[in-house]
Amino acid sequence: MRKYIFVTGGVCSSLGKGIAASSLGSLLESRGLSVCMIKIDPYLNVDAGTMSPYQHGEVFVTDDGAETDLDLGNYARFTASPLSAANSITTGQVYQEVIRKERKGDYLGKCVQVVPHITDEIKRRIYSPGEKEGTDVTIVEIGGTVGDIESIPFLEAVRQIIHERSRRHAISVHVSLIPTVSSGELKTKPTQHSVKTLREIGIQPEVLLCRIATEMDDAMKRKIANFTNIDYECVLSAHDVKTTIYEIPVVYRAQGLDRVVCDRLGMDCKEDKFRAWHRISETWKSSVEVVEVAMVGKYIELDDSYKSIDESLVHGAISNGVRINIRKIDSESLTTPEKTVEALAGVHGLLIPGGFGERGIPGMIAASRVAREGKLPFLGICLGMQIQVIEWARHIAGIPEANSGEFTPDGPSNVIALLEEQVDVTQYGGTMRLGLSESVVIEGTLIHSAYGTINIRERHRHRYEVNNKYRDELENSGLIFSAFTPDDLLVESTEWPSHPWSVGVQFHPEFTSSPLKAGPLFREFIAAAVDKMRKAG
Repeated sequence: MRKYIFVTGGVCSSLGKGIAASSLGSLLESRGLSVCMIKIDPYLNVDAGTMSPYQHGEVFVTDDGAETDLDLGNYARFTASPLSAANSITTGQVYQEVIRKERKGDYLGKCVQVVPHITDEIKRRIYSPGEKEGTDVTIVEIGGTVGDIESIPFLEAVRQIIHERSRRHAISVHVSLIPTVSSGELKTKPTQHSVKTLREIGIQPEVLLCRIATEMDDAMKRKIANFTNIDYECVLSAHDVKTTIYEIPVVYRAQGLDRVVCDRLGMDCKEDKFRAWHRISETWKSSVEVVEVAMVGKYIELDDSYKSIDESLVHGAISNGVRINIRKIDSESLTTPEKTVEALAGVHGLLIPGGFGERGIPGMIAASRVAREGKLPFLGICLGMQIQVIEWARHIAGIPEANSGEFTPDGPSNVIALLEEQVDVTQYGGTMRLGLSESVVIEGTLIHSAYGTINIRERHRHRYEVNNKYRDELENSGLIFSAFTPDDLLVESTEWPSHPWSVGVQFHPEFTSSPLKAGPLFREFIAAAVDKMRKAG
């Protein structure tokens, strides 16, 4: 029988449940097991696609075009779990499907209720992805905090699954906070109450991961075990690390998390392929050089807004044997050429990420110009590529009013235009160009050198593109179009001529990068930045 692990959080949100679930997945994979990762988000939105980055962080896009929670990005970076729309469950999806069935008449004559109809739909969605042949363990992360009103139906479904499958086949892993009060004392009471709340719902955690500033001592572990009815060996310290999040699996491994889980679920886990995670951790710790790159974006205030890009830059640094410092700059602050030059002083590369809306665009254009004229390694992603085109058009191609149709719908020189299939779109959710698609790369270009192949496949999430009416004019002025869709209708990549390293891409390469295999563009971008750093002395 397949095994199920349910990861919940207590005391407060943002404890790192996603990293904990992902780390557990990587540990089990190192033991030769196949895992399936699922994220449950209790919000009523059908997906994360229409939410502001300030509300929910970045939107992670899967191959099939699902717009999901950023934790699926963690799953992708830590595990080999296949990810699709089926691996992301929301309250909106569940209720939408139950109501659809009710209108169709599937429940004819019945009073449709949370139990059993909503919980049955939740269970169906949990079982479905993990029932595929070859899957050993399904790890389900439940968003929010135990006690939230929104998560009650999901926790009830989890209780039923554990009861039906037995605790030999389905277990609960709870992540809770050990806060430090003003006196400096660590307090276990919030965790005790969090576990108590979960037990009142009918779920007894088998494993407790305690988020704490420093490693727990033996006395604290025994106290927590005693008050929560959890075995001592199953109370683990989820303390802060000083390197990267990729050391967290190493921390859990040292405490025997994989052994504990395998024992509880009766799984034979003899393989050990964990050495790669040790290498990542040691590479970061042993690196002496620190390369600094600037990210000029619109949502800088919240780190999670660019989570996959942040991590992909770390992957690029690890693959080049260096550490990285990311200097995040709010594009709205770049109001003059002098401020832009000052903000970028001393960095070894510039990245402009994706985004929506006209706020902060002048600052991005100014930063792009500094990178082009200053021979600063440049990587533009989605909107970042469009900014690269607009800046070139204004200052090199002789199109001073060049802009995007997103910012000036009736502008006279929109070198960036709405995709044709988007013209008649009347709703926002799930309507962009989304998911995995192929691009054809021009030989001899920087992007061809990075990927080493002509045909590449990456994920997209955008509504606007390079306006084909200006393609000849831009190319004649020297701008390099280095990749296209197979039908040659859409520009997928741009580069500056006579520049050490500059690539703009319409797709999102950050969604396929991992610490074990850095995305080609991030690897080469950081390599160029390291080269600049070393030449500067």
